[in-house]
Amino acid sequence: MNSTGNRRKTRTVKVGTLEIGGQAPVSIQSMTNTDTTDAAATLEQIKLLAENGCELIRVAVPNFEAADALKVITSRSPLPVIADIHFDYKLALAAMDNGICKVRINPGNIGGYKKFMEIARKAADLGLAMRIGVNSGSLERKWYDLYKHSPSEALVNSVFGFVESLEKINYQNFVVSIKDSDVLKTINANRLFAVQTEYPLHLGITEAGPLETGMIKGAIGIGTLLAEGIGDTIRVSLTASPVEEIKIAKKILQALKLRRFNAELISCPTCGRCQVDLVSLSNEVESILEHYDLPLTVAVMGCAVNGPGEAREADIGVCAGQKKGLLFKKGKVIKRVNLDQLLNVLSLELEKERIDHKKGAGKDY
Repeated sequence: MNSTGNRRKTRTVKVGTLEIGGQAPVSIQSMTNTDTTDAAATLEQIKLLAENGCELIRVAVPNFEAADALKVITSRSPLPVIADIHFDYKLALAAMDNGICKVRINPGNIGGYKKFMEIARKAADLGLAMRIGVNSGSLERKWYDLYKHSPSEALVNSVFGFVESLEKINYQNFVVSIKDSDVLKTINANRLFAVQTEYPLHLGITEAGPLETGMIKGAIGIGTLLAEGIGDTIRVSLTASPVEEIKIAKKILQALKLRRFNAELISCPTCGRCQVDLVSLSNEVESILEHYDLPLTVAVMGCAVNGPGEAREADIGVCAGQKKGLLFKKGKVIKRVNLDQLLNVLSLELEKERIDHKKGAGKDY
């Protein structure tokens, strides 16, 4: 499920068989943290990320050994592979010969205009996509003074210079990325760029930090822009396992109703009325729901008296008291069970819903 009704209109960029922008859903990407020269380990991680919902994968190419390993990686990868290049434009040229679908560069640190355009011309000749990025760490020197006073304007001015160069050679199969470690600078810069062009945007907060901090920054920065219809592909950058990046990206998209990956959980906060370990119960239900790609809202409530009423909008819900639990649907109690049977009863009800959904029962959720 996806909703694109309020999305900013953009061009369509093809990355292998995947489309970014246009009418395509907002896609999720991440980056491997393996040594790219170890093709087997890199492929193993790519497959794990694909299983968790990753749709595009970026790999670091810091040397020519890594560029050469792309031959094996791209031939066996279940996902379109993006080569991540910094500083040495020759690495980008080599990577494009080895099966990648897209090359990611920051033009400001690639060694000058001529080298940037050599990469662009080769990408155009081979029909490959590019992501051109600008952030505070790769900003051209000529924009340093402006950045001190108006960072968003400096970032956008910089990227427009590169966009204009690509337009001169009639190359348009590219995505733009404007990032900063500062959430507000990132939001403002992307807003400024979005109103002036139709090029797709890759969203993220660079150097966002470890799991909890990075998750919050990513949700605020990426989520704010997506809620405004801005953004076509995302990465939640974390100092953590890339699997966590995928999980959080999916939650952001589902919370905004841009994509649906599984049944949605709502649960009440803990309070003095709770007579059970509501945190553990909610976590267990969330784990169960990961296996159900259903258009359902499932509630977990910690008060068996008020729960069904408070969560009457949920399709299915459970309430837990000290010894007894309730299973309810649309606010109506359908079963009372011992607390130790509550999760089993919920799982059985979800299975019934899965079967009905496959049969096309036409239920209005």
